[in-house]
Amino acid sequence: MAEQPQSLSDFAEHCLFNGDIEQKLVLTHQARQLLDNGLLSLQTDRAVLPICNTVFPSRPKLLMPREMPKRRLDSNEGKAAFFHALAHIEFVAIYLAWDIIYRFPGLPDDFYRDWLIIADEEAQHFELIRTHLLGLGSDYGDLPAHRGLWSHAEETSDDILARLAIVPRCMEARGLDVTPGMMDKLVAIDDQPGLAILQRIYDDEVGHVERGSYWFNNLARQRGMEPEHCFKDLILNYFKGKPKGPFNREVRIIAGFSNNEIDWLEERLHE
Repeated sequence: MAEQPQSLSDFAEHCLFNGDIEQKLVLTHQARQLLDNGLLSLQTDRAVLPICNTVFPSRPKLLMPREMPKRRLDSNEGKAAFFHALAHIEFVAIYLAWDIIYRFPGLPDDFYRDWLIIADEEAQHFELIRTHLLGLGSDYGDLPAHRGLWSHAEETSDDILARLAIVPRCMEARGLDVTPGMMDKLVAIDDQPGLAILQRIYDDEVGHVERGSYWFNNLARQRGMEPEHCFKDLILNYFKGKPKGPFNREVRIIAGFSNNEIDWLEERLHE
């Protein structure tokens, strides 16, 4: 690294356009520490590089979701594949948090503060899962991973409302629906360390989705839009349909969804 980042956008640029995993984790934690100590400049007017320039590590090999092999949890290889997939989700989530900071200038300081805290928590999640994965005799990058999450970032790179609707309020909110079932599977195979990691991630992700909901609603209203209608339009436009349920209503309400939004998600699309 040629020079120490000075501002939040410097940190974001270093993390998004360099594939070094260890450096990305260190810089993310450094930025959070500077934020906590009031030593980080949050606003910038620098030019933003295109999202297609984003640099990922050379490993893992990225496949389309349909090309990913299916594995069962009842073998060591299956457990390793399960936690490798989770590690990849959390690793890409670091990029997603940094990209929303970097790509959308001119928002309130609290927006950038929220997403830096999220980036730091995603980095902690990745480190926890990676340590567990190493205990299973594997490391991040040893297995293929899917590129689905990042493709949604690319599709919404020019619209902050679309990014908030599709990434935290659709893709990440899906984790609120499916993680309890994943935790049940770890209980069944008595993986207590893995279960504790998933519980920590689940608890934090409720807050991450809530921040997505808060800023989506706030920015939609600032633009003179009705948030629920705007959310529905963006989902239908960018998601090419609707996300699949079932939906964890109780937790989604905590994470900032309205009952009307969840009712709409649960309705069958008319052909």
